[in-house]
Amino acid sequence: MLEVQDLHAYYGKSHILQGVDMYVDAGEVVSLLGRNGVGRSTTVKAIMGEVPPQGSIKFKDYDIARLPSYRIARLGLGYVPENRDIFPGLTVRQNLMLGIKDPRHPRKWRLDDMLRMFPNLAERADTAAGVLSSGEQQMLTICRTLMGDPELVMIDEPTEGLAPIVVQQVGDLIVEIARRGVAILLVEQKLSIAMRISHRVYVMGHGRIVFDGTPAELNANQVVRREWLEV
Repeated sequence: MLEVQDLHAYYGKSHILQGVDMYVDAGEVVSLLGRNGVGRSTTVKAIMGEVPPQGSIKFKDYDIARLPSYRIARLGLGYVPENRDIFPGLTVRQNLMLGIKDPRHPRKWRLDDMLRMFPNLAERADTAAGVLSSGEQQMLTICRTLMGDPELVMIDEPTEGLAPIVVQQVGDLIVEIARRGVAILLVEQKLSIAMRISHRVYVMGHGRIVFDGTPAELNANQVVRREWLEV
């Protein structure tokens, strides 16, 4: 479904991504792991067109490497950014409705689904999103992306700064997204959640993929864990 080959990206003269190869098949949950600053967020931004990419990026056999972000989204690729971009002056309900690409098109994810799955959002449906807690804002951001019915969703650091109980809720939501047939590329620093829900994991170091395998294979590879993941 998503295939990335020899992906390079720059911030000014800084060469951040240095030949990234990776893929996500339909229905897979794939996690991209690594320490801060190694290029994980830049990878998803480059795929989504927010950072100019060099290399091959194909989504459902379409070459998307030079498309603007809105066209990539319309092809069915969703993106949940790390900074929880909500519209604070709009209500929860209005934020969710903004995620709909075409109201005439039948959708897997509907407003009632979001509010039923997250009672906290339902209770605050007509409240300004800016007063939500950080965990609730993260849930709102993920749910708004789902309202656009993506076939694959890239989620960048969804548990950063959240309380343990909210981390568990985010993990459960990702499992539910996968259960409904949506592929997921998860950028995550917490090994526990990534290892619990992923079919495969990539480990990134210095702008390259240094490991590709199953969670069990990563668990067994102490060299990779010590050199590229452990602090």
